[in-house]
Amino acid sequence: MGEEILEVRKKSIMVKTLGCSSTGIECDKASVSGSVSQRACVYCGARVVLNPITDAFHIVHGPIGCASYTWDIRGSLSSGSDLYRNSFSTDLREKDIIFGGAAKLTAAIDEVVQKYQAKLIFVYATCIVGVIGDDVEAVCTAAEKKYKIRVIAVKAPGFSGTKRQGYKLACDAMMRLIRPYQLSKDTLHHGVNILGDFNLAGEIWLIKNYFKKIGIEVISTFTGDASYEKLIKAPSAALNIVQCAGSSMYLAKLMEEEFGIPYMKVSFFGIEDTSASIMRVAQMLGDAGVVEKAVNLIKRESCRLRSFMEKYRPYLAGKKAAIYVGGGFKAISLIRQFNEMGIETVVVGTQTGKKDEYEVIQSIVNDDTVILDDANPAELEFFMKQKKADILVGGVKERPLAYKLGIAFCDHNHERKHALGGYEGVENFTKEINLSINSPVWECMTAI
Repeated sequence: MGEEILEVRKKSIMVKTLGCSSTGIECDKASVSGSVSQRACVYCGARVVLNPITDAFHIVHGPIGCASYTWDIRGSLSSGSDLYRNSFSTDLREKDIIFGGAAKLTAAIDEVVQKYQAKLIFVYATCIVGVIGDDVEAVCTAAEKKYKIRVIAVKAPGFSGTKRQGYKLACDAMMRLIRPYQLSKDTLHHGVNILGDFNLAGEIWLIKNYFKKIGIEVISTFTGDASYEKLIKAPSAALNIVQCAGSSMYLAKLMEEEFGIPYMKVSFFGIEDTSASIMRVAQMLGDAGVVEKAVNLIKRESCRLRSFMEKYRPYLAGKKAAIYVGGGFKAISLIRQFNEMGIETVVVGTQTGKKDEYEVIQSIVNDDTVILDDANPAELEFFMKQKKADILVGGVKERPLAYKLGIAFCDHNHERKHALGGYEGVENFTKEINLSINSPVWECMTAI
């Protein structure tokens, strides 16, 4: 490794070597101070999970910058209300920090209830509130009693951890919401809940349509295109399927422990993973007729897409890709998609990957592939240059780095406005990779 890599970071970086059977990579731990990790803060993690609930109101108890930071943070679409796209804030100032902001929060809740007839409010306590010690829980409890609605505190000061802790807080908040609606043990459960999909560019509608075609009902979605009335039906489901393990695995485990609902990890990125996920759910919940419909759907879509992708392989074969995304499951799906295109993954990293996910990653990449956990910009730049990557797949924070290096870029994060999930997403992803990687603009750039 180069001198650019901090000594304490070297255990979180590995290069796959021939015959290596163990990742040996350190992961699932706090970021190294001073390394400028690509992770976001606790509050951001909680907000991005809860934000797509379409009829919820999100009051940010803190300075206006916190609300601005997460304004319209997801490219989530709604079939109902669009109020979730707004940020409501108490806009704490110097005087509030000195004398306390609880009264200002109470007034904000009163205004939202009276003006919008809110049924569900999430109140986020950010860093300043964590320092001055406002009793946010007491304010929310008083508001629930006063208005007979749900007002849930999400105590998420950014300094208390990382984005992953924010995911956990969001899952705890959702359990507080749905726990009163737990069914009796002898009640018949049916259908599925989809966890960890946020309806980016309408992807959850694609997935729900696949299940509708094979005869499986989707009960609730966490949290893409969700609503208060849909979420409280979640305890009636027979199975939870988890798309984004990083944000929702904790919720799936809680629901299994308290409601007895089993869960399985799935991925709807790429032909292989989408097909496998549909079939596993069909076999778990359906009869022979459901399984047959699933087989026919998978066969039809797979044949169509493989014929479609053959047209692009000559333009993509031999190219090299770098991947840096939030969770390990998404990284695995992306590697498989690139393999379908004839593109070699030479650098792959995640913000919140687990040990078992890195083991899978190692098993499906070629020798000499660099694998990173919780990387920083300096490391990404070093290894992309070293491996001569042609394209980087990442999020909004990685985009400037790719363009600075003269490398093509594909946004696979939550701000995007076009679907990359499901069978339709395979077409969109392939077209975008081709347009990005073969753009004439790179002929004008100095080779890295």
